[in-house]
Amino acid sequence: MTAAVSPPLADRRALVTGAASGIGAALAERLAADGAHVFAVDRDEPGLAALAADARVEPVVCDLSDLDAVDALPADVDVLVNNAGLQHVAPIPEFDPDRFSLILRVMLEAPFRLARRALPHMYGRGWGRVVNISSVHGLRASPFKSAYVSAKHGLEGLSKVIALEGADRGVTSNCIDPAYVRTPLVERQIADQARTHGIDPGSVVERVMLAPAAVKRLVEPQEVAELAAVLYGPASASITGTSLSMDGGWTAH
Repeated sequence: MTAAVSPPLADRRALVTGAASGIGAALAERLAADGAHVFAVDRDEPGLAALAADARVEPVVCDLSDLDAVDALPADVDVLVNNAGLQHVAPIPEFDPDRFSLILRVMLEAPFRLARRALPHMYGRGWGRVVNISSVHGLRASPFKSAYVSAKHGLEGLSKVIALEGADRGVTSNCIDPAYVRTPLVERQIADQARTHGIDPGSVVERVMLAPAAVKRLVEPQEVAELAAVLYGPASASITGTSLSMDGGWTAH
């Protein structure tokens, strides 16, 4: 009789930000399927409710722009997935400084605070995985996205520092860098892109979002979750400090 094989994250705990929809929801579902108890963090309480049907997923309502609330989130996690993000599209002279600060707070400062609190637990167990959902915009810039590009470039640097500091403690840290993913965040920016570029909204996906990529389709959230599973799975111990592109050939240019 063949012995039962434990799932790769049995007895592990994970925290995913931006978990109510899109990439975050796909990640939370995949982590739970792999045996983890998942803290699904988002400010969207109704969105989280759909995930709560899985007994392994524990919804946690939190606005990541409130850094005191971020500091109160669970710290005893073995897998930290920094995924939450927001977008604003505008030329720099018209870019609201408060919006710029908000985006960096949610997408860079909150990940730093979460890692700062989770790393001692990971070090104590001699094992931890930090997966940062970055973007092709963490490697390349696009006009009219000064805050998003700045935040993602910063996340890339933070991820590398975590990798170097955690290497002798069994902790890895990596970025996943997708192009445009079929998520509510992407759908919401189509109107902004159309207005900023002066084109019809129906042309935004083809003429703006997919123009730099060789593969002419949006990435699916489940694809990102599958790549994340490699970064916490059996082959992950020596994958650290790197950025794995899922950009349809965008950065091949």
